[in-house]
Amino acid sequence: MAHTLAMVLAGATALALAGPGPGPELGRAADMAVTYRVTAPYQQHVNGVRAGYKPDQYCVFDRAGGTGALGYPHFNHAYDNSTDPAQPTALFYEDDGKGGKRLVGVEWLVYDRDQNLKTDDDRPSMFGVPFKGPSRGNFPGQPVHYALHLWLWKKNPRGQFTPYNPAVTCLPGTTRPQPRPSP
Repeated sequence: MAHTLAMVLAGATALALAGPGPGPELGRAADMAVTYRVTAPYQQHVNGVRAGYKPDQYCVFDRAGGTGALGYPHFNHAYDNSTDPAQPTALFYEDDGKGGKRLVGVEWLVYDRDQNLKTDDDRPSMFGVPFKGPSRGNFPGQPVHYALHLWLWKKNPRGQFTPYNPAVTCLPGTTRPQPRPSP
């Protein structure tokens, strides 16, 4: 992981030294380097929790029939509506196989201004990538929102900004129980 961080920082530095002016590539590389630097301490799960990211006890997987998971989301709602690369709304952890958690990705969450699923004139973007959405809330009380997932600590074979990562799995018994159908 340190190797990946060093590569991103070196790439951002090289772009800064090579170009005559700050182009979009430099801005994206610099923003990505900020996210790596800021989230690196959260590789130690306790540091993410101390920073205000509240853990969900359940592992989240793709219920829409796809493969993959998010892992265990940890939200810091003080960063809702942030498009600052240093302030992701959520951290995603997976089981590390030793009883602990390993940081695998992050997410930014921005509320839709008009709360209308049919309009998207306020869609934000970061790293040159538009947020997905607008989407309904994932839990009661969560507003219609846009989201951007970034798999910076574990490669996602479907793409760095794809919501679910097939390389992340939920262990048996770690997902939210489903309500039983009424008789």
